[in-house]
Amino acid sequence: MYYISRNGQDFGPYDIQVLAAYVRTGQILKCDEAREQSTGEVNSVSYFLKKNKIKARVQNKGNIFSQFKDIGSELIFPKKTIASRSWAKERTLLILAAIGLLPTLLWVVPLWDWGVHYFISLYFSVIWGLFFYYLFKTNQVSLKATLTVFFLEQAFIFLAWNVLGIPNLNPFYAFTKSVFPVSILGFVFGVGITEELAKLIPLLIIASMSKKPLIPQALVFYGLMSGIAFGVFEGVEYQLNTNVNLEYTQSFFYNISRLTSLPFMHAVWCGIAGYFISFAKLYPKYRISLYALALLVPAILHGIYDSLVGVNIIFVVLAIAVAFVGVIMLMTYLKQGVNYQSKLRN
Repeated sequence: MYYISRNGQDFGPYDIQVLAAYVRTGQILKCDEAREQSTGEVNSVSYFLKKNKIKARVQNKGNIFSQFKDIGSELIFPKKTIASRSWAKERTLLILAAIGLLPTLLWVVPLWDWGVHYFISLYFSVIWGLFFYYLFKTNQVSLKATLTVFFLEQAFIFLAWNVLGIPNLNPFYAFTKSVFPVSILGFVFGVGITEELAKLIPLLIIASMSKKPLIPQALVFYGLMSGIAFGVFEGVEYQLNTNVNLEYTQSFFYNISRLTSLPFMHAVWCGIAGYFISFAKLYPKYRISLYALALLVPAILHGIYDSLVGVNIIFVVLAIAVAFVGVIMLMTYLKQGVNYQSKLRN
């Protein structure tokens, strides 16, 4: 005699012939778990049928047309459920559909070179944005503020970089062409300071405009968005002006990295800036040091990464390690934020 277990419920006991009969009608599946009453042995129904040398095959009910009739049209195409628009409440599925189908617009929408690169960059930024929202969402995070940070950063970068040429005003950029380790000066105080300062400006604006103090997690999220916005803009510039001159395989690889890993790193560095800015707003008596940390910590991580990545393959591994340290620091900051709030409150 055998007991059948399915979904946490036991059925039976059945002798082996009854068990085989149920298998033939499809009421019991061969993969169902069975337990022999006398020995307590547990295995699949298929195992015990073979053990007793019994063959049991599920019988088809009628032909394919009669089966379609029995299944019913509503199971094949649930028009009533579709018409009720209950699917519109499944936001997760709709978001996945949008992410999956959005790139196909490039087949029908005429875009010039810059437009294509920017569209693809925006596509990847949406994916990163959704990922970060899932990890860092709070009641203080709003879609309006998120879009404001994102496009404000891109507008500011276009004005500062392409129109005013701000990076050319920083003399430390000259050191980026020096040999390592002298180049660290250029990448930290030139590239790092300039780019991280540009990324944190939208955070200062959002924090100042907020009607109530923003918690660290909220400004970290906005920092991540500002970093992604910078990474998208920088990625498009590199694809159009630098990567286009490379061999196809190398260009393809650099384009992908500019859309994935590099925006992520820019986001992490600016997320760290957002963390310290939130503390500067919450505890203004320490604002000078906290604003300095909001700029210096990301600039140092950014600069060291950039200086290492261009040396050789061994230094590239070290650069990735530095980038990972940035991720660890951001997560650690958030975990210990409550402790530091109580310390700064005194």
